Amino acid sequence: MNPFRILFQHNTPRWVILVIDLLFCLFSIVIAYLVRFNFNVPEIEIKGFKFVFGAILSIRFLSFLIAKTHRSIVKHTSSKDSQRIFITITAGSLLFVIINLIYFYGINSTFPLPFSIIIIDYMSSLFLMITLRLLFKALYSEIINPYREKRSVIIFGAGESGIITKRTLDRDAGLKYKVLAFIDDDEKKEGKILEGVHIEGFNKLDELLSKNDVAQLIISVQKLSPDRKKKLVDSCLNYDTKVLNVPPVTDWINGELSFKQIKKIQIEELLERNPISLNIENIKNQLTDKIILVTGAAGSIGSEIVRQVIQFHPKKIILLDQAESPLYDMEMELKDDFDKLSYEIVIGDIRNKERLENLFKTFQPEIVFHAAAYKHVPMMENNPSESILTNVFGTKNVADLAVKYNVEKFVMISTDKAVNPSNVMGASKRIAEIYTQSLGKTVKTKFITTRFGNVLGSNGSVIPRFHQQIENGGPVTITHPDITRFFMTIPEACQLVLEAGTSGNGGEIFIFDMGESVKILDLAKKMIKLSGLALDKDIKIIYTGLRPGEKLYEELLANEENTLPTHHKQIMIAKVKEYDFEFITTKIQKLINCFNKQDNKLIVSQMKALVPEFKSNNSIYEELD
Repeated sequence: MNPFRILFQHNTPRWVILVIDLLFCLFSIVIAYLVRFNFNVPEIEIKGFKFVFGAILSIRFLSFLIAKTHRSIVKHTSSKDSQRIFITITAGSLLFVIINLIYFYGINSTFPLPFSIIIIDYMSSLFLMITLRLLFKALYSEIINPYREKRSVIIFGAGESGIITKRTLDRDAGLKYKVLAFIDDDEKKEGKILEGVHIEGFNKLDELLSKNDVAQLIISVQKLSPDRKKKLVDSCLNYDTKVLNVPPVTDWINGELSFKQIKKIQIEELLERNPISLNIENIKNQLTDKIILVTGAAGSIGSEIVRQVIQFHPKKIILLDQAESPLYDMEMELKDDFDKLSYEIVIGDIRNKERLENLFKTFQPEIVFHAAAYKHVPMMENNPSESILTNVFGTKNVADLAVKYNVEKFVMISTDKAVNPSNVMGASKRIAEIYTQSLGKTVKTKFITTRFGNVLGSNGSVIPRFHQQIENGGPVTITHPDITRFFMTIPEACQLVLEAGTSGNGGEIFIFDMGESVKILDLAKKMIKLSGLALDKDIKIIYTGLRPGEKLYEELLANEENTLPTHHKQIMIAKVKEYDFEFITTKIQKLINCFNKQDNKLIVSQMKALVPEFKSNNSIYEELD
């Protein structure tokens, strides 16, 4: 074993550190005298040296005991330790000055200790105590983990956050990592040195990654555009470099960043888009001081609608859901930040009309956001009667009561799977759309529908499943190598729901710009790389085949032939077939009546009669087409 390693295995006793510090002070005062008198100290000064020496060491000794400077672990000296030493030495030297002045004006009209000696002693003591501690720390760091063995890190962003990131790295993980370079988009910073590290332009990133074994790139920039983030990650993944993210300042512990808080970047962050521009004033006018009902309020979309709506200070927001535990979690979340008077938690099922009627009668909601629904394609393919009972009958209940109790606006959350549906779930949502749209033509209540695709992080969606499979060591399962999906973040989807819902005049089916479709295979590969694993070496991808009712490609009707533009570039109005309310009500009631027979094929055949474009895919119901 390295003898130096043995030396550093144990912490130096406190009394030894105190003795060494006092020896530094003795050395400093001797040096101060020699320098002050050009290495030829007069005899008169030598006679008084014993008194001066005793007084200085006594004061230093007492100040060290009070400030506990000897209790810190020298090999882990921090900026706070240096700050404590600075304050202690400064306070002691100021006391020397005070004693000097008292002696001069009150006793002998002479200074027992020349001010020049006080200054030299002060600077010398400060330098020795701080510098030698830092040298000891550096020696310890080099012996335990030599610089050449430390793994390289690049920090993206040479601003204040970048500096804090580097200092955090030095403090918390300096034994393992060294900062190779800063990368910054600001050309004025390029070529300069920050905290002893060179600042390079973004164009040098690939060169740095190719020539060095870079373990991590840490993104310290607090607000980085999604496109820039994607380019950074793609460059790093080509060289097996992990990408980490510094959390927002609001998440720092007591305002201080810890290295443990710097986490690996998540795939959800790479699927984000630029912030949405909303008509905040219009949304505020529509929601402020209103009584608002959110069905499915404990779900992914419903809960986020609650979070966003409550920011506009409604008179009351009613959270309705049948899921007890998630609804309780929402109550605990709101309890910390909002007055109990501004929200009401209601456990109930939209299929229970009596329960719903009591809710409408009691609270008299003015705006309804209807997010309650069954949404999983394979589950509904195997249970079509439940999809009818919840997605159709439940929606009909809420819509009918909204009309009865004079609700101003009813905003229904639908899905891209309602477009040319290939499964029971999508068809049930399309039937619900048809009912609310046709109902809206006969009443004062404004019925508005919003459609969008998959949302990131929703319960049961593909990304949480991939995360779990990767954590378990694989394999990652994909239904088909060519399958693609549209993705949108939950907050983004709900912002567009509020924008479309509050600006709609009734009868519209709004569809959202979902961006480009994502190939699920590429998504899985990137997630595996982001986890620091190698495809086919650490983890495999296997194909399981399309599930019942599943499409390879989702549709949004997002083209000029079948959509109309709106005031918002990310929101369009779908041009869809309209139905006569009396005709559709009879057909839907006939469909609902099929529930009691529990005949899946009968139910699906009735659905196909209602929605002619419903063509089953990879399903036992294909024979009914």
